[in-house]
Amino acid sequence: MWLAVVNLHAGSGKTASLWREAESLLVGKGIYHDNRYTDFKNHAAEIAYEAACRGLRRFIAVGGDGTVHEVLEGIMKYVEETSVTSAPARLSDFYLAVIPIGSGNDWIRIHGISYNMAETVRLIEEESFIPQDIVKVSTLPVGCGEDFMDAGPENISYMVNIGGVGFDARVCERVNGQKEQGRRGKLLYINALIYLFFHYKSLPMTVWCDGEKVFEGSCFSVALGTGRYCGGGLRQTPDAIFDDGLLDLTVIPEYSLGRILLELPKLFNGRLPSVKGIETRRGRSIAVIPGTERREIIEVDGEIIGNSPVRFDVLGEQMNVLHKF
Repeated sequence: MWLAVVNLHAGSGKTASLWREAESLLVGKGIYHDNRYTDFKNHAAEIAYEAACRGLRRFIAVGGDGTVHEVLEGIMKYVEETSVTSAPARLSDFYLAVIPIGSGNDWIRIHGISYNMAETVRLIEEESFIPQDIVKVSTLPVGCGEDFMDAGPENISYMVNIGGVGFDARVCERVNGQKEQGRRGKLLYINALIYLFFHYKSLPMTVWCDGEKVFEGSCFSVALGTGRYCGGGLRQTPDAIFDDGLLDLTVIPEYSLGRILLELPKLFNGRLPSVKGIETRRGRSIAVIPGTERREIIEVDGEIIGNSPVRFDVLGEQMNVLHKF
């Protein structure tokens, strides 16, 4: 049986009517499912966790990237809790589909999922799934430096698409704040992007990739991804592969405002790594350590999850996600 976790607040209030259409298609295809509706932030995580505890392994996130992220969080909480028991849950037993309704749907781009509900439901019916990497994101204690590998986490989250520290995280923070004020629309991200180009100040950071220091200095942004798209189609990690067991890393150092505006088109066309001075890497474990007492915020799948320092680690096991072959 499938559990559909429906975010009624996604899609500028259109979710209820669109979900009725999707549910009719599921019923028509004979896809047996139950529905749960979210009432508050992080409710989808609670619903998914409780369902996993009851033995459910198949989930449909109905909403945007935020809904997908919360459902993943609930699943991973259960997987982590059972990992120390005599009967640990296997991540590979879980299936995650999405019916995209919402203002932010970047993750589905790498899997070929469209807004055509009939096609998406058909993919679910045909069991069109593929294993994908999942990333564990651990915020670390203030003051940890080169000994970050030995530092215990303050908080743990999980990522299925793209995360970041610095400029991009501040953009997400501003967008989410506007959404909380009731604002909607595809231009929210672009407006926040433009605003912060003129107001964000770079900070000193050190970035480690698989135990090697790959960057140290004043940093504009750090992006890490198993996916390629964020912010409505921006491409910060344009060459990321979702199932290669590695994270793609893009570090943008401090540039003048004029230089940033000059190179801005490459953020949209996938040529960002060609910009001189930008550092790119691939690795299984990446850490971002602040060079000052100021703890920059961390964004994961469009959600703010805490403050740096932070470590991103690709898990050894993959989860099955909806994919158009």
